[in-house]
Amino acid sequence: MQELKPIKEGKVREIYDNGDSLIMVATDRISCFDVILHNEVTSKGAVLTQMSKFWFDLTKDILPNHMISVDTKDMPEFFQQKKFEGKTMMCRKLHMLPIECIVRGYITGSGWASYKKDGTVCGIRLPEGLKESDKLPEPIYTPSTKAEIGDHDENISFEQSIDHLEKYFPGKGREYAELLRDNTIALYKKCAEYALTKGIIIADTKFEFGLDEEGNLVIGDEMLTPDSSRFWPAKGYEPGHGQPSFDKQFARDWLTSHPGNDWTLPQEIVDKTIAKYLEAYEMITGKKLEA
Repeated sequence: MQELKPIKEGKVREIYDNGDSLIMVATDRISCFDVILHNEVTSKGAVLTQMSKFWFDLTKDILPNHMISVDTKDMPEFFQQKKFEGKTMMCRKLHMLPIECIVRGYITGSGWASYKKDGTVCGIRLPEGLKESDKLPEPIYTPSTKAEIGDHDENISFEQSIDHLEKYFPGKGREYAELLRDNTIALYKKCAEYALTKGIIIADTKFEFGLDEEGNLVIGDEMLTPDSSRFWPAKGYEPGHGQPSFDKQFARDWLTSHPGNDWTLPQEIVDKTIAKYLEAYEMITGKKLEA
C-alpha cells in the first residue's frame, strides 16, 4: 500500500491530493488561541467530520457543498486504515475565497468586549442596552481575513471585504462580498433555527466558501462544528453573563487560568472537552457517534 503524505497541514486538518478531488482528514488535534496543544482528543476528528456531513446534507437546498463522500471505501486504499475511519471526507477541489465568513446571532466573546467599549462589533453599531449573551435583533456578518498558521485572523468591515476580494478577483469584489454575506446569513438562520428545536443555541459560527470550475459558490472546509462555532444549551440560557458551551471553552478557560502552562491540558480537561463535543453531536443529529 502506497504511503501518502498530506499536501497541506492545518492546525487540525490534513489535506491530501487525490487527483480530481481532495481528501480531508480531521485529526484529533486541538488548538486554542491559534496554538496547537500537545494533547490529542480522541474522537474529536470524527465529531468534526460527521457533524459537517450532517449540516452539509441539511443545507443543500441553500447552497452546494464540497463533500463527495465520508465512506473510506470510496477512497484510495491508504485511507481504508482504521485510523482514518469516521474522520475523513473526500471533497471537490475549489478555488477558496480568502475570507473567513463569521456570523454572530448573539453578543459574546470578542464581540461583547468590543460592544462594551464603544457600542459596536467589527464596526457595526448595535442597539444600546444589550447584555452579555443577548440575542441580536438580526444576525450580523463580521468577516475576517484568513491568516497563516501562527498568525491571527484580522476582522475587517464589509467594505474592506469588497476591497480584499477585489485584489484577488478584479471586477468581482462587490459581487463576491455580497454573495458571501447573504449566503452566510441564510445558512446561519436555517441552521440556528433547526438547532434550537434540538435544544442548542448557535451563538456564532464561521463558514468558508470556494468557487467550483463553473464559478459557482460552494461551501468548503467544515460546517457548524464545535471548533468553528459557539454552541450553548438552550436550557438555562440567561443573558447577563457568559453561557456554558459545547466547545473548547473548558480548554480555553483552563489555559487562561494557568498562565505559564506549556500548552498541555490535564487529562480531566481533555475528557470534559470531548464529552461536550459528543453531547452536541448527539443532540443535533439524534445519533450516537460510531466511535
